[in-house]
Amino acid sequence: MYFPVTQVGSWPRSPALLSALREKRNGRMSVAEFNRTAEDEIRRCVDLQHEAGVDYLVDGELRRDNFYSFITEKVEGTRLMSLAEMLETVEDKAAFEEMLQTLDAPAFSIRNPTCVGKLQRREPLAVDDLKFLRTLTDRPVKVTLPGPYLLTRAMWVTAYSVDAYGDKPVMADDIVSILREELSDLSAAGAEFVQFDEPVLTEVVHSGDDKRRTFM
Repeated sequence: MYFPVTQVGSWPRSPALLSALREKRNGRMSVAEFNRTAEDEIRRCVDLQHEAGVDYLVDGELRRDNFYSFITEKVEGTRLMSLAEMLETVEDKAAFEEMLQTLDAPAFSIRNPTCVGKLQRREPLAVDDLKFLRTLTDRPVKVTLPGPYLLTRAMWVTAYSVDAYGDKPVMADDIVSILREELSDLSAAGAEFVQFDEPVLTEVVHSGDDKRRTFM
């Protein structure tokens, strides 16, 4: 019996790529310049997967600031906010502060794509990444995306989101529509494997009735 091999999706970023991410974020590097740096990193990532004999290749999510904050670059109605910025406006400030104390990174360095208006896909989330990855390999490829539960739980902040949607499940419907549209486009572009990640669901399974906000 043969088990196809892939890997979770994200790869470590080199110092050069981390520096380029900061420069782009601060407006000191153009998107085109950043992409040249990222594409060099993606080529190295793909070469290593070829050498290791991986069956379903990924691009390492190396263009992304983090696993899901890149959504703000692609979706209207979002604003990228640090967890430190959100402290005064979250629903349960005490629980939020407790969560911040457990993080292994400072709150100002973790950015969350917060819903501040009606959500609409401004451009594809990962189709362009898929097309570039396709130029580097003839093996099947995998595209990884944050799942709808994670995005709904993280993006809803009542102080910013309620005016646009009134209630979290209404916002969730638009998130699902965006991901469904993206999935259709990825399939048309030749993606053999699309992975929707839901790491927060481990809390649902293992933590009982837990209302605390979680950011991944």
